[in-house]
Amino acid sequence: MKMVNDFLMSILSEGDTVVLGCSGGPDSMALMDILLKYRKKMNISIVCAHVNHKLRVESDDELVYLEKYCKRHHIIFESMVIKNYGDDNFHNEARNIRYRFFEELVNKYNAKYLMTAHHGDDLIETVLMRIVRGSTAHGYSGFEKLIKKNGYYIARPLIFVTKDEILEYDKKNCISYAIDKSNFSSKYTRNRYRKDVLPFLKKEDKNVHLKFLKYSAILSEYDNYIEEEALKKFKMVCFDGKYVDIEKFEKLDKVIQNKIINKMLEDYYQDDLILIADIHTDLIKSLMQSKRTNSSVYLPNGVKAIKSYGKFYLDNETDQIDEYEIELFDYVNLPNGKNIKRIDDVSTSDNNYCRLNSNDLVLPLRVRTRKSGDKMKVKGLNGTKKIKDIFIDSKIPVKNRDLWPVVVDSEDTIVWLPGLKKSKFDVSKNKKCDIILKYY
Repeated sequence: MKMVNDFLMSILSEGDTVVLGCSGGPDSMALMDILLKYRKKMNISIVCAHVNHKLRVESDDELVYLEKYCKRHHIIFESMVIKNYGDDNFHNEARNIRYRFFEELVNKYNAKYLMTAHHGDDLIETVLMRIVRGSTAHGYSGFEKLIKKNGYYIARPLIFVTKDEILEYDKKNCISYAIDKSNFSSKYTRNRYRKDVLPFLKKEDKNVHLKFLKYSAILSEYDNYIEEEALKKFKMVCFDGKYVDIEKFEKLDKVIQNKIINKMLEDYYQDDLILIADIHTDLIKSLMQSKRTNSSVYLPNGVKAIKSYGKFYLDNETDQIDEYEIELFDYVNLPNGKNIKRIDDVSTSDNNYCRLNSNDLVLPLRVRTRKSGDKMKVKGLNGTKKIKDIFIDSKIPVKNRDLWPVVVDSEDTIVWLPGLKKSKFDVSKNKKCDIILKYY
């Protein structure tokens, strides 16, 4: 824990107030214990911020235990309960709720730091997941040990140590903690990395987490430099604080172009940035390079990327939509008010679900509106059938047809007409599939 202590010594001062995001698990309880030791040395104030996600039967008991722990150690205890979740990506939504709550407490207690118990293993998992999923340079760097926010800092002191080192610290110091059994379920992507990938990396180098920390720091430095340069160029190609002059934009270096697009997306999505991948940057660049004078594509959460008479901008359109094209990754909110979500398993075989094998397709998948002459090879039928005829046979009102989602691969081959018909690409339950989609 020497690097953890060195880091805390370098940032903490006498009388500082720290808000600690604490789940009651082994990581946050270890950090709580470390901060208590610093409180004896430097008279810092600690605010324990706990969020009850109401997803496990043990959640209420854990809240009560943590409140009693804080009372016993004279720590300010603040908690909130998440009663309802929307239709958004669950993990992203829960994270946004937590951090809004944490920031409220930072402001309430005039805290200098918000601390979380993210450790070295978390950093490895985050970096690898984003590399596989696709992200921006900023996203590929994972997360930093210290981030300056508006009036405070987010600090992650445990980034220097592994999960095993934290558990050893807990054992040595007789620290009690709660166990979240969902952390062991292979249902979640992060858990699969934790179970299958991390042991291999640690076998190669037990200090591999420090290599990832160095990688993260270097990439962040480069990204910050490029961002400074991109901001200078952005002012040259942007007008009215929103619109990009496409002709001027096309003359910029490719790296600067990508950074400008990423910056626009980061500013627009903010807490929902997890929904954005590098594929959306490519989609926007293709839109700008299109020969069409006026064109647009839909991005996650109903955001519209628009090209109009030589300018480009992002907007949430409320006007009547004539057409759209959206990259399909894990979750898509559609203009017709429906959603398509990637899920892990399905027991039913109705037309609201689709099972696909990526080896049969050219990824990535896209969701678009119908085009004139669209045809699909319907599952169980020989030959093809016009999408127009499927709408007629299904008695879909004319006013609903233009917005009805059509799922295609990157060669524009129709693979699914959600809620209506499956294509020949739909895989039977007893055969291999690695993509399962739900329309709801």
